[in-house]
Amino acid sequence: MAKFTAKEILEKKIWKDFVLSQNPKSFLQSWNWGETSKFVGDKVFRLGFFSGKKLVGVCLLIKQQAKRGPHLLLPGGPILDWGNKELVDFFIQEIRKIGEKEGAWFIRVRPELFDTKENTKLFKHLGFISSPMHLHAENTWILNIEKSDEETLAGMRKNTRYEVRKGLKAGLTFQELTNFDDVKILTKLQNETVKRHRFVGFSEKLFKAQLATFGNDNQAKLYFCKKGKEVLVAAIIIFYGDYAYYHHSASSEKARKLPASYFLQWKIIQEAKRKGCKFYNFWGIAPEGNKKHRFSGVTTFKKGFGGERVDWLHAHDLPILPLYFATYVFEMGRKFLRRL
Repeated sequence: MAKFTAKEILEKKIWKDFVLSQNPKSFLQSWNWGETSKFVGDKVFRLGFFSGKKLVGVCLLIKQQAKRGPHLLLPGGPILDWGNKELVDFFIQEIRKIGEKEGAWFIRVRPELFDTKENTKLFKHLGFISSPMHLHAENTWILNIEKSDEETLAGMRKNTRYEVRKGLKAGLTFQELTNFDDVKILTKLQNETVKRHRFVGFSEKLFKAQLATFGNDNQAKLYFCKKGKEVLVAAIIIFYGDYAYYHHSASSEKARKLPASYFLQWKIIQEAKRKGCKFYNFWGIAPEGNKKHRFSGVTTFKKGFGGERVDWLHAHDLPILPLYFATYVFEMGRKFLRRL
Protein backbone atom coordinates (compact mmCIF):
# COMPACT_ATOMS: atom_id res chain seq x y z
CA MET A 1 0.00 0.00 0.00
CA ALA A 2 1.43 3.38 -1.04
CA LYS A 3 2.22 5.77 1.77
CA PHE A 4 0.83 8.73 -0.16
CA THR A 5 -2.11 9.23 -2.46
CA ALA A 6 -3.01 12.07 -4.77
CA LYS A 7 -6.40 13.34 -5.87
CA GLU A 8 -7.89 16.51 -7.28
CA ILE A 9 -9.35 18.87 -4.69
CA LEU A 10 -12.73 20.26 -5.70
CA GLU A 11 -13.75 22.13 -2.54
CA LYS A 12 -12.54 25.71 -2.21
CA LYS A 13 -12.59 25.72 1.61
CA ILE A 14 -10.36 22.64 1.90
CA TRP A 15 -7.80 24.18 -0.45
CA LYS A 16 -7.96 27.65 1.07
CA ASP A 17 -7.67 26.44 4.67
CA PHE A 18 -4.61 24.35 3.88
CA VAL A 19 -2.73 27.00 1.91
CA LEU A 20 -3.38 29.73 4.49
CA SER A 21 -2.21 27.43 7.29
CA GLN A 22 1.23 27.04 5.73
CA ASN A 23 4.34 29.21 5.86
CA PRO A 24 5.56 30.38 3.47
CA LYS A 25 2.45 30.62 1.34
CA SER A 26 1.68 32.45 -1.85
CA PHE A 27 -1.42 33.81 -3.59
CA LEU A 28 0.04 32.06 -6.66
CA GLN A 29 -1.11 28.79 -5.10
CA SER A 30 -4.44 30.16 -3.94
CA TRP A 31 -7.82 28.90 -5.12
CA ASN A 32 -8.48 32.28 -6.73
CA TRP A 33 -5.27 32.21 -8.77
CA GLY A 34 -6.59 28.98 -10.25
CA GLU A 35 -9.89 30.73 -11.00
CA THR A 36 -7.98 33.63 -12.58
CA SER A 37 -6.13 31.18 -14.81
CA LYS A 38 -9.36 29.53 -15.90
CA PHE A 39 -10.90 32.95 -16.59
CA VAL A 40 -8.17 33.69 -19.17
CA GLY A 41 -8.58 30.25 -20.82
CA ASP A 42 -5.98 28.03 -19.14
CA LYS A 43 -6.65 24.52 -17.86
CA VAL A 44 -6.13 24.05 -14.13
CA PHE A 45 -5.31 21.05 -11.92
CA ARG A 46 -5.63 21.35 -8.15
CA LEU A 47 -3.76 18.35 -6.82
CA GLY A 48 -3.82 17.34 -3.15
CA PHE A 49 -1.36 14.91 -1.55
CA PHE A 50 -2.63 12.78 1.30
CA SER A 51 -1.04 10.62 3.95
CA GLY A 52 -3.97 8.43 4.89
CA LYS A 53 -6.85 10.91 5.23
CA LYS A 54 -4.59 13.85 6.13
CA LEU A 55 -3.87 16.49 3.51
CA VAL A 56 -0.09 17.05 3.59
CA GLY A 57 0.54 19.03 0.39
CA VAL A 58 -1.02 20.78 -2.58
CA CYS A 59 0.03 22.03 -5.98
CA LEU A 60 -1.80 24.21 -8.46
CA LEU A 61 -0.81 23.23 -12.00
CA ILE A 62 -1.71 25.52 -14.90
CA LYS A 63 -1.61 24.26 -18.48
CA GLN A 64 -0.69 26.80 -21.13
CA GLN A 65 -0.71 26.43 -24.88
CA ALA A 66 2.06 28.60 -26.31
CA LYS A 67 4.12 28.98 -29.47
CA ARG A 68 7.12 27.77 -27.51
CA GLY A 69 5.25 24.53 -26.76
CA PRO A 70 2.47 23.29 -24.46
CA HIS A 71 3.62 23.22 -20.86
CA LEU A 72 2.50 23.19 -17.25
CA LEU A 73 3.29 25.98 -14.77
CA LEU A 74 3.54 25.55 -11.01
CA PRO A 75 4.06 29.06 -9.58
CA GLY A 76 4.73 29.61 -5.89
CA GLY A 77 4.55 25.91 -5.13
CA PRO A 78 4.11 23.11 -4.48
CA ILE A 79 3.24 23.64 -0.83
CA LEU A 80 4.59 20.65 1.06
CA ASP A 81 7.34 19.54 3.44
CA TRP A 82 10.50 19.66 1.33
CA GLY A 83 12.33 17.74 4.05
CA ASN A 84 10.12 14.69 3.42
CA LYS A 85 12.00 12.94 0.60
CA GLU A 86 9.28 10.32 0.02
CA LEU A 87 6.63 13.02 -0.34
CA VAL A 88 8.79 15.10 -2.69
CA ASP A 89 9.51 12.05 -4.86
CA PHE A 90 5.79 11.25 -4.93
CA PHE A 91 5.01 14.83 -5.97
CA ILE A 92 7.47 14.59 -8.89
CA GLN A 93 5.96 11.27 -9.95
CA GLU A 94 2.41 12.66 -9.93
CA ILE A 95 3.08 15.89 -11.85
CA ARG A 96 5.07 13.94 -14.44
CA LYS A 97 2.02 11.69 -14.98
CA ILE A 98 -0.15 14.76 -15.61
CA GLY A 99 2.45 16.30 -17.89
CA GLU A 100 2.68 13.13 -20.00
CA LYS A 101 -1.10 12.78 -20.18
CA GLU A 102 -1.54 16.42 -21.26
CA GLY A 103 1.20 16.24 -23.90
CA ALA A 104 3.27 18.92 -22.17
CA TRP A 105 6.81 19.46 -23.36
CA PHE A 106 7.91 20.47 -19.85
CA ILE A 107 6.74 21.51 -16.38
CA ARG A 108 8.04 24.80 -14.98
CA VAL A 109 8.19 25.03 -11.18
CA ARG A 110 9.01 28.08 -9.05
CA PRO A 111 8.59 27.11 -5.40
CA GLU A 112 8.55 29.29 -2.30
CA LEU A 113 12.04 28.13 -1.38
CA PHE A 114 14.89 30.51 -0.69
CA ASP A 115 17.53 30.88 -3.37
CA THR A 116 20.34 28.87 -1.80
CA LYS A 117 23.01 26.51 -3.11
CA GLU A 118 21.37 23.68 -1.17
CA ASN A 119 17.98 24.21 -2.82
CA THR A 120 19.53 24.55 -6.27
CA LYS A 121 21.36 21.28 -5.66
CA LEU A 122 18.11 19.64 -4.53
CA PHE A 123 16.30 20.52 -7.76
CA LYS A 124 19.20 19.33 -9.89
CA HIS A 125 19.12 16.03 -8.00
CA LEU A 126 15.37 15.77 -8.65
CA GLY A 127 15.95 15.94 -12.41
CA PHE A 128 15.15 19.61 -13.03
CA ILE A 129 17.01 22.04 -15.30
CA SER A 130 17.45 25.70 -14.41
CA SER A 131 14.90 27.54 -16.54
CA PRO A 132 15.99 30.08 -19.17
CA MET A 133 13.15 32.35 -17.99
CA HIS A 134 11.78 33.47 -14.63
CA LEU A 135 8.28 32.59 -13.40
CA HIS A 136 6.53 35.50 -11.69
CA ALA A 137 8.52 37.51 -9.16
CA GLU A 138 11.61 35.60 -8.05
CA ASN A 139 13.48 38.59 -6.63
CA THR A 140 11.19 40.57 -4.35
CA TRP A 141 11.25 43.49 -1.92
CA ILE A 142 9.20 43.18 1.28
CA LEU A 143 8.36 45.80 3.89
CA ASN A 144 7.14 45.02 7.41
CA ILE A 145 4.16 47.38 7.92
CA GLU A 146 3.37 46.52 11.54
CA LYS A 147 5.19 49.69 12.65
CA SER A 148 3.59 53.10 13.12
CA ASP A 149 3.40 55.53 10.21
CA GLU A 150 6.16 57.61 11.82
CA GLU A 151 8.45 54.59 12.13
CA THR A 152 7.70 53.51 8.55
CA LEU A 153 8.51 56.98 7.25
CA ALA A 154 11.70 57.08 9.31
CA GLY A 155 12.81 53.80 7.72
CA MET A 156 12.57 55.20 4.19
CA ARG A 157 15.38 56.63 2.11
CA LYS A 158 15.56 60.40 2.67
CA ASN A 159 14.53 61.24 -0.89
CA THR A 160 11.60 58.79 -0.78
CA ARG A 161 10.34 60.26 2.49
CA TYR A 162 10.58 63.75 0.95
CA GLU A 163 8.60 62.69 -2.14
CA VAL A 164 5.88 61.03 -0.03
CA ARG A 165 5.41 64.16 2.07
CA LYS A 166 5.52 66.33 -1.05
CA GLY A 167 2.80 64.15 -2.59
CA LEU A 168 0.56 64.61 0.45
CA LYS A 169 0.65 68.37 -0.18
CA ALA A 170 0.35 68.26 -3.98
CA GLY A 171 -3.44 68.08 -4.23
CA LEU A 172 -3.41 64.41 -5.24
CA THR A 173 -6.28 62.10 -4.33
CA PHE A 174 -6.49 58.36 -3.60
CA GLN A 175 -9.41 56.41 -5.01
CA GLU A 176 -10.57 52.80 -5.07
CA LEU A 177 -12.23 51.30 -8.16
CA THR A 178 -15.97 51.75 -8.04
CA ASN A 179 -16.89 50.61 -11.55
CA PHE A 180 -15.56 47.39 -13.06
CA ASP A 181 -15.06 49.20 -16.38
CA ASP A 182 -12.44 51.36 -14.65
CA VAL A 183 -9.97 48.58 -15.42
CA LYS A 184 -9.77 50.12 -18.90
CA ILE A 185 -7.95 53.05 -17.30
CA LEU A 186 -5.23 50.70 -16.07
CA THR A 187 -4.92 49.21 -19.56
CA LYS A 188 -4.58 52.69 -21.11
CA LEU A 189 -1.90 53.69 -18.60
CA GLN A 190 -0.08 50.40 -19.15
CA ASN A 191 0.06 51.10 -22.89
CA GLU A 192 1.77 54.40 -22.12
CA THR A 193 4.18 52.71 -19.70
CA VAL A 194 5.03 49.99 -22.24
CA LYS A 195 6.01 52.61 -24.81
CA ARG A 196 8.31 54.36 -22.33
CA HIS A 197 10.03 51.28 -20.95
CA ARG A 198 9.73 48.80 -23.84
CA PHE A 199 8.38 45.67 -22.18
CA VAL A 200 5.58 43.22 -22.90
CA GLY A 201 2.45 44.24 -20.99
CA PHE A 202 -0.41 42.22 -19.57
CA SER A 203 -3.85 41.82 -21.11
CA GLU A 204 -6.93 43.65 -19.90
CA LYS A 205 -8.56 40.23 -19.65
CA LEU A 206 -6.00 39.23 -17.00
CA PHE A 207 -6.63 42.43 -15.04
CA LYS A 208 -10.37 41.78 -15.12
CA ALA A 209 -9.86 38.14 -14.17
CA GLN A 210 -7.93 39.05 -11.01
CA LEU A 211 -10.44 41.69 -9.96
CA ALA A 212 -13.36 39.34 -10.66
CA THR A 213 -11.95 36.33 -8.81
CA PHE A 214 -9.90 37.74 -5.92
CA GLY A 215 -12.25 40.72 -5.77
CA ASN A 216 -15.22 38.50 -4.94
CA ASP A 217 -13.43 37.54 -1.72
CA ASN A 218 -12.27 41.11 -1.04
CA GLN A 219 -8.72 40.01 -1.88
CA ALA A 220 -8.01 42.39 -4.77
CA LYS A 221 -8.50 46.11 -5.30
CA LEU A 222 -7.72 48.58 -8.07
CA TYR A 223 -6.45 51.89 -6.71
CA PHE A 224 -5.91 55.20 -8.49
CA CYS A 225 -3.88 58.31 -7.82
CA LYS A 226 -5.64 61.29 -9.38
CA LYS A 227 -4.94 64.97 -9.97
CA GLY A 228 -8.33 66.55 -10.35
CA LYS A 229 -10.30 64.17 -12.57
CA GLU A 230 -7.26 62.71 -14.31
CA VAL A 231 -5.84 59.32 -13.25
CA LEU A 232 -2.04 59.49 -13.08
CA VAL A 233 -1.18 56.08 -11.60
CA ALA A 234 -3.16 52.86 -11.18
CA ALA A 235 -2.33 49.65 -9.32
CA ILE A 236 -3.90 46.26 -8.63
CA ILE A 237 -3.17 45.08 -5.09
CA ILE A 238 -3.80 41.49 -4.00
CA PHE A 239 -4.43 40.83 -0.32
CA TYR A 240 -3.65 37.29 0.78
CA GLY A 241 -2.98 36.08 4.29
CA ASP A 242 -0.77 38.61 6.09
CA TYR A 243 0.46 40.13 2.83
CA ALA A 244 -0.54 42.87 0.43
CA TYR A 245 1.05 42.41 -3.02
CA TYR A 246 1.78 45.31 -5.39
CA HIS A 247 0.97 43.12 -8.35
CA HIS A 248 0.30 45.35 -11.38
CA SER A 249 0.75 49.06 -11.94
CA ALA A 250 1.06 51.69 -14.66
CA SER A 251 1.42 55.45 -14.89
CA SER A 252 0.99 58.34 -17.30
CA GLU A 253 3.69 60.62 -18.65
CA LYS A 254 2.31 63.42 -16.48
CA ALA A 255 2.83 61.30 -13.36
CA ARG A 256 6.60 61.59 -13.82
CA LYS A 257 6.39 65.35 -13.13
CA LEU A 258 4.61 64.80 -9.82
CA PRO A 259 5.26 62.57 -6.77
CA ALA A 260 2.18 60.56 -7.80
CA SER A 261 3.74 57.10 -7.55
CA TYR A 262 5.18 57.83 -4.09
CA PHE A 263 1.82 59.17 -2.95
CA LEU A 264 -0.04 56.08 -4.21
CA GLN A 265 2.40 53.67 -2.56
CA TRP A 266 2.05 55.42 0.78
CA LYS A 267 -1.74 55.40 0.60
CA ILE A 268 -1.81 51.70 -0.33
CA ILE A 269 0.56 50.83 2.53
CA GLN A 270 -1.77 52.61 4.94
CA GLU A 271 -4.77 50.81 3.43
CA ALA A 272 -3.01 47.44 3.81
CA LYS A 273 -2.35 48.20 7.48
CA ARG A 274 -6.03 49.01 8.00
CA LYS A 275 -6.90 45.64 6.48
CA GLY A 276 -4.68 43.89 9.03
CA CYS A 277 -1.76 43.02 6.75
CA LYS A 278 1.66 42.66 8.33
CA PHE A 279 3.78 42.83 5.17
CA TYR A 280 3.77 44.76 1.92
CA ASN A 281 5.32 42.89 -1.00
CA PHE A 282 6.54 45.31 -3.68
CA TRP A 283 6.79 42.30 -6.03
CA GLY A 284 9.50 42.07 -8.67
CA ILE A 285 12.91 43.76 -8.50
CA ALA A 286 16.15 43.24 -10.41
CA PRO A 287 18.52 40.42 -9.44
CA GLU A 288 21.32 41.49 -7.11
CA GLY A 289 24.03 43.44 -8.96
CA ASN A 290 22.32 43.38 -12.38
CA LYS A 291 22.29 47.09 -13.32
CA LYS A 292 21.29 46.32 -16.93
CA HIS A 293 18.12 44.48 -15.92
CA ARG A 294 14.94 46.22 -17.07
CA PHE A 295 13.73 46.32 -13.44
CA SER A 296 16.79 48.26 -12.25
CA GLY A 297 15.00 51.64 -12.23
CA VAL A 298 11.88 50.46 -10.44
CA THR A 299 14.10 48.55 -7.99
CA THR A 300 15.63 51.82 -6.77
CA PHE A 301 12.11 53.23 -6.35
CA LYS A 302 10.82 50.25 -4.36
CA LYS A 303 13.87 49.93 -2.10
CA GLY A 304 13.50 53.57 -1.13
CA PHE A 305 10.50 52.70 1.06
CA GLY A 306 12.61 50.49 3.31
CA GLY A 307 12.32 46.75 3.74
CA GLU A 308 14.43 43.78 2.72
CA ARG A 309 15.20 41.65 -0.28
CA VAL A 310 13.77 38.13 -0.48
CA ASP A 311 15.08 35.97 -3.31
CA TRP A 312 13.14 32.82 -4.15
CA LEU A 313 14.70 29.90 -5.95
CA HIS A 314 14.85 30.51 -9.70
CA ALA A 315 12.31 28.64 -11.83
CA HIS A 316 13.30 25.11 -12.81
CA ASP A 317 12.01 22.96 -15.65
CA LEU A 318 11.19 19.27 -15.64
CA PRO A 319 11.55 18.14 -19.29
CA ILE A 320 8.83 15.75 -20.42
CA LEU A 321 9.56 15.55 -24.17
CA PRO A 322 12.78 16.16 -26.13
CA LEU A 323 10.98 19.09 -27.82
CA TYR A 324 11.61 21.02 -24.59
CA PHE A 325 15.16 21.79 -25.70
CA ALA A 326 13.84 23.76 -28.70
CA THR A 327 11.90 25.84 -26.17
CA TYR A 328 15.05 26.27 -24.10
CA VAL A 329 17.00 27.76 -27.02
CA PHE A 330 14.09 30.01 -28.03
CA GLU A 331 13.65 31.40 -24.51
CA MET A 332 17.36 32.05 -24.03
CA GLY A 333 17.20 34.35 -27.02
CA ARG A 334 14.07 36.09 -25.78
CA LYS A 335 15.62 36.59 -22.36
CA PHE A 336 18.52 38.47 -23.92
CA LEU A 337 16.25 40.69 -26.04
CA ARG A 338 13.99 41.59 -23.09
CA ARG A 339 16.93 42.40 -20.77
CA LEU A 340 15.80 39.90 -18.16
